[in-house]
Amino acid sequence: MSLPKPREVFIQGLTKEGRTFRPSDWAERLAGAMSCFRPGGSQGGIGAFIGYSPYCVPRVINGVKCVIVNESLKALEPMAWDFVMNFARDNDLQVTEACLLPDPGTPPANRG
Repeated sequence: MSLPKPREVFIQGLTKEGRTFRPSDWAERLAGAMSCFRPGGSQGGIGAFIGYSPYCVPRVINGVKCVIVNESLKALEPMAWDFVMNFARDNDLQVTEACLLPDPGTPPANRG
């Protein structure tokens, strides 16, 4: 029996009134703050690399900066999940539950 794919939450860089959220690098900052939450945990030392967590990534969708948060983060670290959800709520940002579809040209073996 396969488990359902975790949902994704899209935090959009638009307020509920439709204004663009500032600063312009908010998505990169938020995703950067969540970068240590990874499958297998954070790794330090010489083998560490700089990059975003697969659970919280910045994207531009239809010209709007977004952060896509995978619901798996909630099980991994509930406080991190609360942090990003509270960030969206406190800044009156639009939040949508969805799932990011793979690019049509992506071979099936490489799809999420």
